[in-house]
Amino acid sequence: MEPVKQDAEHKATILLVDDESINLSIFGQLLTPYYQVLVATNGQRALQLVCLTPKPDLILLDVMMPGMDGYEVIAHLKANPVSRDIPVIFVTALNSDLEEERGLVLGAVDYIYKPCHLSILLARIQTQLELKSARDRLKDQNTFLETEVERRDKDNRAVHAQLLQSEKLAAIGQLAAGIAHEINNPIGFVSSNLNTLSCYLTDLFCVVDAYESTLSDTEISKEALQKLQELKKQKQLDYLRSDISELIAESREGLLRVRDIVQDLKNFAHSDANSWELADLHKGLDSTLNIIANELKYHCAVHKRYGDIPQIYCLSSQLNQVFMNLLVNAGQAIETQGEITIGTGCTDQEVWVEISDTGKGIAPENLSHLFEPFFTTKPVGKGTGLGLSISQNIVGKHGGRIEVTSNLGHGSQFRVWLPIHPTQS
Repeated sequence: MEPVKQDAEHKATILLVDDESINLSIFGQLLTPYYQVLVATNGQRALQLVCLTPKPDLILLDVMMPGMDGYEVIAHLKANPVSRDIPVIFVTALNSDLEEERGLVLGAVDYIYKPCHLSILLARIQTQLELKSARDRLKDQNTFLETEVERRDKDNRAVHAQLLQSEKLAAIGQLAAGIAHEINNPIGFVSSNLNTLSCYLTDLFCVVDAYESTLSDTEISKEALQKLQELKKQKQLDYLRSDISELIAESREGLLRVRDIVQDLKNFAHSDANSWELADLHKGLDSTLNIIANELKYHCAVHKRYGDIPQIYCLSSQLNQVFMNLLVNAGQAIETQGEITIGTGCTDQEVWVEISDTGKGIAPENLSHLFEPFFTTKPVGKGTGLGLSISQNIVGKHGGRIEVTSNLGHGSQFRVWLPIHPTQS
C-alpha cells in the first residue's frame, strides 16, 4: 500500500527520532517523496520540535538513545496536552514481547522491529495517519455538535430526539481507534506465528529429505547415521514438533479473538433493533466489555460478580448501550488507577445490574440533575450530557428504573432494575 503523493502544503509531517545517522538517512529517503520530514537525534530535541507550528502528524521513535531513551520521550509526549494526541510508532531493535508490551502500554500506536521491510513501514504509517485524520474529524464534529447543543434550548424535546442516534454514533467513533488496536494485536501475533511456522517447516522438511535420501540406500554407514543425528540436533527437530502445535493453537485463538471482537461490534451497531427477545444479560455485559476493553484496560481492573439471574424479555442491543454508557462513565470517573465491579442479582419479579467504581464520585448537588438532557460535569469536548438521559429512556421503555448512590472521593454505584416480563413486550 503505497501512499499517494501530495502537494507540499498538503503533506503530513513525520518526525524521525533516532541517534543513528544511517537510520535517519534510510527512513528519510523513504518518506521524503510522500511526507514532510523532521529529524531529531535525541529525545530533548524531539520534545522541542513537537511544540513548533505546524506540529508533527506522526512520530517514528527509537528506544535505545543516549540520555533520554524512547520510553522517557513518549512519557513526556503523553503528559503534554500539545503532543499527547500525536501517534507514536516505535521502530527499534528491541524485539522482546516485554519491550513491545511496555511501549504499547505507554501509549504507542504500533511497535516495529528493526530491521523492517520499508513497504510495511510505509503501510503502517499511512494507516495510523488515516486513523488520526478520522479522529480529528470526529473531534471537530463533536465540538461543532456540542456548540450547537449549547446554543439550543436544553428543554427542546425535538433536538433531544434528533441527537439520540448521534450520541450512539459518536460513542462508536470514539471507540474506533481502540477497537482497531484490539483487532491488530491478535492479527499481529497470528502473522508472526505463521512466519515462524514457515521457517520451522522448511527446516523440518530439510531433515526429512535428508532422512529419505539416506534411507534409500540399502546400508547405512555409521558416518551417515552420525550426520543425520547431528542434523537433527542442529535443526532442533524435537523442539519443532512441540512448538509447531503450540503456534497453530495460539494462531487459532488469535483469530477467534478477532472474530469475537468484530461480532460484538456488529451486535452493538444494531442497537436500533426494535424486536423484543429473551436475552441473557450476562452475555450482553461481556459483549459490551469486549467492545470497550481498550477504554478501560490500562487504568481499570474489572471484577465480575454475576449472580444467578433468569433471561428476560428486552431490547437486548439497546440495553447493551445502557451498559456501555455506565461502564464508560465509570472508567472516566477513575482518574489514575481504580476498580470497576459489575454485579447482578434478582428478585421474584425483577433482575438488577449494578456497576460501581472507585472513582472520584459525584457531588451531592449534582445527583438530582444526572438524568437531565445535556447535563454534564465533564470538560468541554468530553461529552454531550446525553448518555445517562438516553440510558434512563431505554430503561424506562422496559418498565425499569436506575438508582444511583455516590460517595464523593470514593466512587459511585448505578443499579439498573429491569422487570423479567415487561408489559411492553
